[in-house]
Amino acid sequence: MRQAPERVSPLILMDPSARPDAPEQTERRKGLVAKAKTEGIGPVIEDLAPHFLAERHHDRADLRESVNRMAEETGVDAFVRQQTAIMNRPDSRPSLAAISCPTLVIVGDEDALTPLDLAKEISSGVAGSRLEIIPRCGHLATIEQPEAVNDAIKSFLEGAGISS
Repeated sequence: MRQAPERVSPLILMDPSARPDAPEQTERRKGLVAKAKTEGIGPVIEDLAPHFLAERHHDRADLRESVNRMAEETGVDAFVRQQTAIMNRPDSRPSLAAISCPTLVIVGDEDALTPLDLAKEISSGVAGSRLEIIPRCGHLATIEQPEAVNDAIKSFLEGAGISS
């Protein structure tokens, strides 16, 4: 969106934040990056997993296995790149009003990493955007409530004149 807004339409933001990383978040990420580089991705995911899933899903072995598998497939190098990008994320709140394409903001109602208030902030900053709150899930709505996410996206795309 920042580099070529004319090439983006429609826009779907999942579990988003327009805010830059807070200093304490950056320090935590640096620790996780160091841990990943020395111990591998497994121990890092052990630390992060409780924040990914809604508390009601913490005992779901199938979901935890999916999270672990995705992390292993992604690997340490990609994790480091992701964390570095987040640590360097600019404050996008001032530019939200410039987004003019159809926009859907999706968030899990129990997202601990990027809580509902952050999604509401984005949705209120983007004129005409649609906020979809997925019930009974955390940061990983696509694996916790995949049907609800698919339904929200399908409805949004149809409303934007794009058939799925």
